[in-house]
Amino acid sequence: MLPMIPGQTSDLVRQHALATLTATFMAQGHPTEYAKQMATAAIFQTDLELRNAQLTHLLGWLKQEHSELYSQALGHLESTREAFEQRLQSGS
Repeated sequence: MLPMIPGQTSDLVRQHALATLTATFMAQGHPTEYAKQMATAAIFQTDLELRNAQLTHLLGWLKQEHSELYSQALGHLESTREAFEQRLQSGS
């Protein structure tokens, strides 16, 4: 078996989760296309929750272990949010 690149593992997990969730929703009687959309939305939401937990944990660690960097990190997060909102407003 070939060694896996770190990103490949999560892609394989997502593909397996998508197939499993789609099959579960289909077994519950949902049409195939709707089941795929439901599964995709569930995986997307879970991924967002994981990333939020990771960021929260990282910020907590920075605050505790590297307080001098904590305020800078918060500034970077805020500037990222502002840039994102500007892109949304401009349609880019």
